[in-house]
Amino acid sequence: MHKTFTLFLLLFLGTLSENLLAQTSIGFRGGYSSSNYSYRFRPGSPVTRTGGITAPTYSLVIEQFLAKNAGAQIEIQYLQLGYTQRDTLDQTNQTTFEFIKVPFMSNFYFGNKGRFHIKIGTHFGYMLNAADPIREYETPGVLPTYGGIEDRPRKFLYGLSAGAGLSKLFGKSTLAGEVRFSYDFNRPETQNRVFDMTSTNLEFTLSYLFQIIKPKWQKKP
Repeated sequence: MHKTFTLFLLLFLGTLSENLLAQTSIGFRGGYSSSNYSYRFRPGSPVTRTGGITAPTYSLVIEQFLAKNAGAQIEIQYLQLGYTQRDTLDQTNQTTFEFIKVPFMSNFYFGNKGRFHIKIGTHFGYMLNAADPIREYETPGVLPTYGGIEDRPRKFLYGLSAGAGLSKLFGKSTLAGEVRFSYDFNRPETQNRVFDMTSTNLEFTLSYLFQIIKPKWQKKP
């Protein structure tokens, strides 16, 4: 798995370096994300899906057009993941994970100035902080704390992402709205307290991009 991500990264950067001086836009993406975790506490136990958390997210975006209606982009994103659990007495446990996340996306556009787009790719990230802002109960079978000194959560994040949305061109500027879904293969647990964990994340964002280098197909002979 790590070799696959490394190969993808090298191919992406190689393509980017060859075309960087030809056609590039840069901008920001911001909005809200909603995430949750699913887990099996021990082998053979049913999968439990936790409640989620909603938090702001924002990114620096560099988009590279490799053809008129296709390209790629890299982002540097701040993202907060986490979960919320409640028992029958309405007591609540909540844990949050703050990440710097780097998505690598392939982009496909349909239309001219008003466009529909699809984006697919991979991502990796690094955990900045883990916290347990609410911890009201302890029972067997619930997710443990991750914000304590002894918890030592796994820092590395990796997974797959896919999104779709609409964009509008205004000269050199682009405004876009997008819904993006991400699935993470890693889990924060390092002490075998939980048998299996996965996380999913849904983002609702708006982007503003400005073309800093004109695409080849827009240049006059």
